[in-house]
Amino acid sequence: MQLCFDLAEPLARRTDPATSHAAARQAKELAADHQRAILACLEAHGALGKDGIAARTMLTGHAVGKRMAELQRMGLVMLTGRNVPSTAGRAEREWRRL
Repeated sequence: MQLCFDLAEPLARRTDPATSHAAARQAKELAADHQRAILACLEAHGALGKDGIAARTMLTGHAVGKRMAELQRMGLVMLTGRNVPSTAGRAEREWRRL
């Protein structure tokens, strides 16, 4: 599955050094890997909260949270409207694969 890193702003400016452009390309590849892992997790396990996805993908909750907004904008996931307990016992939103 071809995913693109969904950012409104470019990760490196045209005037940045080559090392910044290389880092930007690497960040895009990493984000796409995260997106694929999240989508596969939701496909395999059904609807989950951010922490549930993180636990099954070995990603951090913060990384999952960033990717969920991107995947939602891409029309690949959506909120279920339900809340589930986080690892800390607080309510978090539940996501499902489209």
